[in-house]
This record gives sequence, C-alpha cells and structure tokens, in this order.
Amino acid sequence: MRSPVAGIVTLVLLLLVVVVGYSSIFTVSQTEQALVVRLGRPVDVVSEPGLKFKAPFIDTVISIDKRILDLENPSQEVIASDQKRLVVDAFARYRIKNPLRFYQSIGSIQAANIQLTTLLNAALRRVLGEVTFINVVRDEREGLMTRIRDQLDREADQYGIEVVDVRIRRADLPEQNSLAVYKRMQTEREREAQEFRAQGGQKAQEIRSKADREAVVIVADANSTAEQTRGVGDAERNRLFAEAYGRDPEFFAFYRSMSAYETGLRSNDTRFLLRPDSEFFRFFANPSGRPPAAAVPKQ
Repeated sequence: MRSPVAGIVTLVLLLLVVVVGYSSIFTVSQTEQALVVRLGRPVDVVSEPGLKFKAPFIDTVISIDKRILDLENPSQEVIASDQKRLVVDAFARYRIKNPLRFYQSIGSIQAANIQLTTLLNAALRRVLGEVTFINVVRDEREGLMTRIRDQLDREADQYGIEVVDVRIRRADLPEQNSLAVYKRMQTEREREAQEFRAQGGQKAQEIRSKADREAVVIVADANSTAEQTRGVGDAERNRLFAEAYGRDPEFFAFYRSMSAYETGLRSNDTRFLLRPDSEFFRFFANPSGRPPAAAVPKQ
C-alpha cells in the first residue's frame, strides 16, 4: 500500500513536469517571427513557423510581425525647385527583415512607425525639392517615388527594416494657390480663345472677299460670253431673215406677221383696239396679205 506522502510527491512532480514542459515550448505562426531573449539578452531568432522550444523560466519569447506593414504619412507641405508649394500625401509599405536588429535598435512597431514617418518626410523634401512642380505631378512621378523609396530603404536598414514601396497618393498645390492657378489658367484660355476667334474671323473675311471677287469675275465673264453669243445669234438671225426676205418677200412678211400675233397675243389679258381693216390683220382678210382691190366706181 502506497503511503500518502509518496502520492503527494508524485503529484507535485507531475505538476512540476507539466509546468516546466509548458514553459519550455512556444509556437510561431505563419505571420510572425520570434526573438528568444534570455535575461534581457537575445539568444535566438526563429523565423520558421511551428512548435519551438526554449529554456524554461529564463527565456522570454518576443513575437515580431513579419508581414508587410503600412505606414500612413500625414499630408506634408513641400517646396519644389521652382518654389511652388505642394501638399503631398504619401504612404509607405515595409517589413521587418532583421528581428534582432529591429529589437535592439527600435523595439516596437509603434516606435518604428514614428521613426519611419520622420525619415519619409525628410526623403520627400529632399527628392521633391530637386524637381519642379510639373515633374512631381506629371512627368517624373514614378521615378521620384522610386528615388524616395530607395533613400528611405537605405536609412531604415539600420533598424532592420526593408521599405518595400513608397507611393505619392496626391500632390497638389495648396487650396489658395490652386484657386489662383485656376483663375490664371482660365484667363489664359479665354485670351487664347479670343485670339482664335479673331484669327478665324479674319480668315473668314479673307475667304468671303476672295469668293466675292471670284464671283464678280465669273459673272462678268459669263455676261461677256452671253453678250458675244447673243450678238452672234442676232447676226445669224438677221442674216437668215435677210436671206429669207431675199428669197420670198411674201413668205417673210407672212412669217413676221405670225410671229407678231404669237408675241402680241400671248397674254390672256391683252386687249387690242384696232380696226378690222388694219394692216396688222391683213392676213386675216386676205391669205396673200395684199390689200383688197379698190372698188371701181360705176360709169
């Protein structure tokens, strides 16, 4: 039969084994890396996830995030090389690549964010201060972000930090400057529009003047040609009339009378007040057109 003392001792030993075993193991997740510190002195760095072991009671495990972290930087006012003031909104992304150096130099994520914010602002002022406003907002923005990232990465290396990316989210003029620039641009655009309208009006006037001159010349040439053609036609008509009159004077007289009837009686409202024995109607009285023979007085 076992004595009660032996049972108590066994239980204590079991509890001691459990406590020692529990204090000897720790786990590292996929998103973390661990730093084992013994009495305030780092002794090991664990980067691989899984179940790990350490000296019980005297070792302390400090978990350090190994994911890519975001650094939000407040908007900063920066002066470009052309003395234009810019409001720059930027952010950075970084990761802790050396947990031991990170722990020894800066210690925590919060302290790292404060230090990186200072370094990022300094890099922004150095790089953007060397270029013009147009380079920042349009021409060289991608290259400038790369330069800022490289500078920040070199300075952050002393803290065991690798800067993955730096982005300028927004780079604008201060609001009061933006309004002034907008008004100046609006004035310039209006002036350019007025110049274009004036040039267009002058060009239109030149085209109209040229077209009017050409129209006058064309009409004059056409009238001249028409007059010449009409003169030739009239001459030919007169020649034909003269030839016809020479061949048959009676037929010519008949033709001229028919033409006179056609021309004179064409309109419906034409009225003639003539005597029936008028010369105009001589072909109505006699198809030959000769006047009737005078009556011979009786003896």
